[in-house]
Amino acid sequence: MSNEQPFQIWGRANSVNVQKVLWCCRELDLRYERINAGMQFGRNHDADYLAMNPNGRIPTLVDGDFVLWESNSIMRYLVLEYGAGSPLYPAAPKRRAAIDRWLDWTLSTVQPVDRPVFWGLVRTPADQRDMKALQQAADAAGEVYGMLDAHLARRRFVEGEQFTLADLALGTFTRRWLGVEGVTKPKQPNIERWFAQLGTRPGFQEFVAPPMS
Repeated sequence: MSNEQPFQIWGRANSVNVQKVLWCCRELDLRYERINAGMQFGRNHDADYLAMNPNGRIPTLVDGDFVLWESNSIMRYLVLEYGAGSPLYPAAPKRRAAIDRWLDWTLSTVQPVDRPVFWGLVRTPADQRDMKALQQAADAAGEVYGMLDAHLARRRFVEGEQFTLADLALGTFTRRWLGVEGVTKPKQPNIERWFAQLGTRPGFQEFVAPPMS
């Protein structure tokens, strides 16, 4: 499944959405060059970057003369272009639609509740934190992750017995949810069991497991 010519991935390694793409590349054994962009590295608001990605966000994929942004779209493209037959994104329309539903849910529902908790506890100095607001944000996040926990009660992975892009996308955010400290979080044993399985995968260990920053 490996590609002959490496492509470029623009984005810093501690971005959750870049981590998803890097993990996907590892699952598919793909070659790439990562170029730092975003936050302390800048570049994502430069004219040449905005010509590639008008949102000025990361990641951006450059594969020859093809440019693509939005992390979930990048992962789908990588499987379709370089991972024919991969169980990460099966060809069967119903299976694919079910995975797409979770990819959409990750960005529409999980990311909005993840961001205030993660930024408040990891990227905000302790003396500047509003702990009351952060606990309220954690309570909202706990409700969302509670939906996932209930779903996983009867499943090994998000879509049954097979690891897919749905697990990969949700797993990167769940690492942040389980990793933050300083707020009260509900017990979610099904998530913890599922997450332990994700932790055995080399791509998770390399790109998602390192200390959060």
